[in-house]
Amino acid sequence: MSVIHMNRVQKSFGKFQALQDVSLQVGKGEVLGFIGPNGAGKSTTIRILLGLLRRDGGEMRLFGKDPWKDAVKLHRRLAYVPGDVHLWPNLTGGEVVDLFGRLRGRLDSKRRAQLLERFDLDPTKKCGTYSKGNRQKVALVAAFASEAELFILDEPTSGLDPLMEAVFQECVAEAKASGHTVLLSSHILAEVETLCDRISIIRKGKIVESGTLRDMRLVSLTKVSGETERPVTGLERLQGITELHALGAHFEFRVDNRELGAALNHLYGFGIKTLTSTPPSLEELFMRHYGDEASSLSASGTKKELSKK
Repeated sequence: MSVIHMNRVQKSFGKFQALQDVSLQVGKGEVLGFIGPNGAGKSTTIRILLGLLRRDGGEMRLFGKDPWKDAVKLHRRLAYVPGDVHLWPNLTGGEVVDLFGRLRGRLDSKRRAQLLERFDLDPTKKCGTYSKGNRQKVALVAAFASEAELFILDEPTSGLDPLMEAVFQECVAEAKASGHTVLLSSHILAEVETLCDRISIIRKGKIVESGTLRDMRLVSLTKVSGETERPVTGLERLQGITELHALGAHFEFRVDNRELGAALNHLYGFGIKTLTSTPPSLEELFMRHYGDEASSLSASGTKKELSKK
């Protein structure tokens, strides 16, 4: 049974359709990366998962239960960390961690002490004195010190420095190794690429691609560059070759992964001296779905600059 099961979930706000037939499956012990820009539908999906919003249609199950009807029971089994944590200003960080622990039923005190040290958080300070990064630390310590079976993390490292980001990644890896399940929504694509077993990309309320990073790369383009003993000819006639740049014995191109073998066999005939093959990063895979919007924004920005001159 899936820990998270969503099938064709829909949600509208007036005439605006925020989610359109969103389907997600997350199994026990799996880390799913859930990515998309602001306004794509990530937070709406997470709020429905938490029972904070009621879906308009489709099927939704968390541990086999309806998150809208069984929210109280389900919240004892999960930990949620948002991207902007608001805390009680007159409570100390330690008091907040303990409060969250009591709400879930139990807190591992040994684990709590270890996490406070690892995240370099002073639990005796009032939350009103904490920076944004320290408020995030309080929520992360409370989450990972609990015995939650599911972690729902929505931009959890917002405000953390690179050292604390590394600690966070260690905690997610430990949670996974212990059989816990993680739904990670993040704008830091390198973080998602490092931590996640599978990735789902959402755009305008629709899931546009899901799968492992390896599966996504199989239907993508690989960058190939290098040098041969003799000038390469005939690459332009091969299938799947794009962005070809060749100057004498030096070459660079992108190739459909399904045609990579044929391209390499062709190069071997010219005596390979050096060869570098680089699969697409998650950022490049992401931009396949959002490149048009980035170009549009870039063009819009250029027009604004021109209009000022």
